[in-house]
Amino acid sequence: MLKDRAPKARTGTVRKARQLRRTMTLPEVLLWQVLRERPHGLKFRRQHPSGPFVLDFYCADARLAIEIDGEGHADRSQIERDAERDRWFAKADIHTLRIAARDVLTDLDAVMRLVLVEAVARLPLHHPAAPDGPPPPDKLGKEF
Repeated sequence: MLKDRAPKARTGTVRKARQLRRTMTLPEVLLWQVLRERPHGLKFRRQHPSGPFVLDFYCADARLAIEIDGEGHADRSQIERDAERDRWFAKADIHTLRIAARDVLTDLDAVMRLVLVEAVARLPLHHPAAPDGPPPPDKLGKEF
C-alpha cells in the first residue's frame, strides 16, 4: 500500500465524515458493500475527510475519489461547486469519478466494472523503492 498523500482534513471535517458514515444513502450503502471486500486488492475508504471536503469513497493507492451524485447535484450552483471541488482535488493529483446514484441502483455491476477500470488504470506501475532500499539492477552492474 502506498502512502496516502491526500490533503489532510481540516478542523471539523473529521466530525462531519463520522456523521456522514452513519447517514449514508442507499446507493452509497450498496456500493460500499462491494468496495469493502477490497476488489482486486484495492482498499477503499468511505466518507474520507480530505482538506475541507469529505469524499464519498477514496482509494489512496489509485488516488481515486468516487462521488455518488444524487438529484441534488443537478442544480446549477451544485454543479459549479462540484467542478471547483474536482479542480481542487486534481491539483493534489486525485481524480474524481462521478457516478449517478440511479446508475448504482439500476446496474451496480456496471458501476463496479467502471470503478475498477478507473482504479487499476491509475495504479502506479510499481511501488517506489524505500529510501534505504537496494539500488536498481542496472546500478549493480548486472545485466538481465
